[in-house]
Amino acid sequence: MGSEAWSDIFAKWPPGVPTRGVVITRQGEQVPFVGFMRTDHFLLIQRAAPDTVGARQVIVPFGEIAGLKLTEVVQQKSLREMGFEGTLPKT
Repeated sequence: MGSEAWSDIFAKWPPGVPTRGVVITRQGEQVPFVGFMRTDHFLLIQRAAPDTVGARQVIVPFGEIAGLKLTEVVQQKSLREMGFEGTLPKT
């Protein structure tokens, strides 16, 4: 997935979806976040607690994002607002 696609996901983040999750980088690092801001090229993510070197915020180029984990159950309507299509089974 290209950097424009990741930028688009975060740009279309619906207001009703909590801004919590885990960004997975191409190096395999998993960065949990409780909030984010974005530019055209970068994602700034805020951690709930500092990491082992004391960093609370991380700036990641969109091109270095390999995946995104959602830590909250998200309704299909909100996922569609993010650009997803299809239907998920009810759990």
